Amino acid sequence: MTKVHPNSQATAAAVVPRPLSIPGKEEVLTVWRKSLLVNCSGFTVFDCRGNLVFRVDNYVSSTRAEIVLMDASGKPLLTVRRKRLSFNDNWQVFDGDSTLNPLFAARKQSTVLNTKRLAQITTPGNGTGSPPSSPSSRGRNVVYEVEGSYLQRSCAVYNEQRRLVAEIRRKEAVGNDVFRLVVQPEMSSAMAMAVVILLDQMFGRSLRRP
Repeated sequence: MTKVHPNSQATAAAVVPRPLSIPGKEEVLTVWRKSLLVNCSGFTVFDCRGNLVFRVDNYVSSTRAEIVLMDASGKPLLTVRRKRLSFNDNWQVFDGDSTLNPLFAARKQSTVLNTKRLAQITTPGNGTGSPPSSPSSRGRNVVYEVEGSYLQRSCAVYNEQRRLVAEIRRKEAVGNDVFRLVVQPEMSSAMAMAVVILLDQMFGRSLRRP
């Protein structure tokens, strides 16, 4: 039987979220679409040794307009927040538990004519005065694009050079609530997990329990 629960001996340190190259090799995480706390929904994430690395705990009564990604000890790493006064699926990602000066903006891209592209993640502006390294939308630098199917747990995340930096893969014989998140060195595992949270908010509503 596939191991889901964390290793009680130790917890792995969470990676500092930043969209820069990170030395090392690919990281394979197991994502459990469940909170370890009673009366909460969310995510519990383990490394390849079964150690708890990330957690998301949302009270069932919450509107889920703001979701905090934490490390194993409960320290806020990133906050994912629905953009106010937005008619579409527009979200922002903030550092820690702050809701000022977003690091990234995310928008649902899936349409009837193009169901392959799921989401586009941009910076609020490159902030350097120089042209962005990839085509921009409304002056924002496109840093990640997500393609595939979240409901099928088969997604690919590409960076601005069109390099594959993360994947969501099905985990055999455990259903859709447990899946793999494979993260390449060019992307932090915290940011990859933020992408999972965004996709779950955009496309996972039909799977959520009341």
